[in-house]
Amino acid sequence: METDKQILARANKWLEGNFDEETKDQVRNLIANDPDGLTDAFYRDLEFGTGGLRGIMGAGTNRMNKYTVGMATQGLANYLKKTYSREHELRIVIAYDSRNNSKLFAKTAAEVLSANHIRVFLFEELRPTPLLSFAVRELNCQSGIVITASHNPKEYNGYKVYWKDGGQLVAPHDKNIIAEVLQIESVEDVKWKGDRALIEHVGKNIDDIYVERVKSLALSPDARASQKDMKIVYTPIHGTGITLVPRCLAEFGFEKVSVVQEQAVPDGNFPTVISPNPEEATALNLALLQAKKLDADLVLATDPDADRVGVAVKDHHGEFVLLNGNQTASVLTYYLLSKWKENGKLTGKEYIVKTIVTSELLKDIAVKNDVHCYDVLTGFKYIAETIHSHEGIKTFIGGGEESYGYLVGDFVRDKDAVIACCMIAEAAAWAASRGKSFFELLIEMYAEFGLYKEKLKSVTLKGKEGAEQIKAMMVNYRNTPPAKIAGQPIVEIRDYLLSKTINLKNETEKKITLPKSDVIQFFLADGSKITVRPSGTEPKIKFYFGVKALLANKEAFDKVNEQLDQKVEQIIQSLGV
Repeated sequence: METDKQILARANKWLEGNFDEETKDQVRNLIANDPDGLTDAFYRDLEFGTGGLRGIMGAGTNRMNKYTVGMATQGLANYLKKTYSREHELRIVIAYDSRNNSKLFAKTAAEVLSANHIRVFLFEELRPTPLLSFAVRELNCQSGIVITASHNPKEYNGYKVYWKDGGQLVAPHDKNIIAEVLQIESVEDVKWKGDRALIEHVGKNIDDIYVERVKSLALSPDARASQKDMKIVYTPIHGTGITLVPRCLAEFGFEKVSVVQEQAVPDGNFPTVISPNPEEATALNLALLQAKKLDADLVLATDPDADRVGVAVKDHHGEFVLLNGNQTASVLTYYLLSKWKENGKLTGKEYIVKTIVTSELLKDIAVKNDVHCYDVLTGFKYIAETIHSHEGIKTFIGGGEESYGYLVGDFVRDKDAVIACCMIAEAAAWAASRGKSFFELLIEMYAEFGLYKEKLKSVTLKGKEGAEQIKAMMVNYRNTPPAKIAGQPIVEIRDYLLSKTINLKNETEKKITLPKSDVIQFFLADGSKITVRPSGTEPKIKFYFGVKALLANKEAFDKVNEQLDQKVEQIIQSLGV
């Protein structure tokens, strides 16, 4: 294809500007040999979104590299200095994961911040994202940065910003920081020469404090003691979980934790998996092989920055099955609320939080226990914001989202796979102490509350054309929604961008009070729920399907489960996705 003149001009600026020779060589190679790659690398600036940066690594304005990281950091530094102009000292903590260039980007950010007279606490080695969230408050910082692209493929890296409450950026700081970053038009606007005297390394001291706090969450000492030999297989999938998950499981008293050695070494190339995402079944292949060999009771797999965890257990037929995020969140919620009630800790001021695309089963469990359930937009930052807004008024027990992210307790303000691994293991021990497997506990819940079945389908549309296609699909769903889906009439539409709920049965509208977001939900006459939203971090449009049926008894599980699978497939076919 012919390269656009504007794109070529943007690329030539990098050849003429103050960039290192390695970067210039990459640009020259794109110009000479890869017009498509050149277009994608320079057709826009890498967007600093409400959570920070995320993109493919390489040279270019639309790529993750030390220059785009430096420019973003300068914008953040400018905002911090304006916001906290009366503070005697500005403090920020930085962590990074196992991805290629993560350490380089972390050091780059530290240099730029210290050049701006901001004290930096830099983790000396890779650490999980939730530890960064914890450290922001523990070290009394105004902000934090973690270099990670979470569960994205190996080509990606990212840059997430946290505020002084330990949560990811929310209004008004998210938009204000974006505005400051947009003011940085050139690498010449960045203060690159750091002040080493303002950079302090942290590590084991923070680990130790965090581990003690994780131990304080435990609810069932007797169950853990009686099930200390429960066999657990754990894989960090070449990520940061190896630094803390085995240690914390041992601190919880579990003595038979078997780590998947082939995936125990941090490696940004993720050589044993196609994608380091525990939501994808193939990422757990090695762990499942090891679990079958050992006849394990529980399989745990964390993503590269250890904020998400995938779970596998034996089903009622004795076969290993992967649980989806809704199932894990539901069992964890059921366990937490059961134990809080049993331990006499419920006072009427407790609550849980879930996202709007997460199973309604969590809300049913909360209602049954007289615990309030808050619904928030997709993204754990909104769960953190809810915790912050209720601080000192109500007690947060736990929260979760269908995308394998969970949190127990409020000393971390982001999803935490280290905590989740420990509490899931404790829930499994509790079930076993009552003569049940983890999966049998799940079926028992379905018999009590109804069998909820959820499925996520993502459609990947890459590049500039893909982004335009996704935008057009959302406009179409918004302006000309279908009257029926899989033969079932749509009775309600919730449009979070227009902030309104439309009841099609009585033709009324109601305002949605959550922040605006490009999300549409369709509720069908039979109780099914379909949610459509573009991903905020990947070139995907996501479809969430939720259906439900009564489960008369545990013996009927297989039949009803199959019927719901068929129902979901009918909805998918009806939408043509």
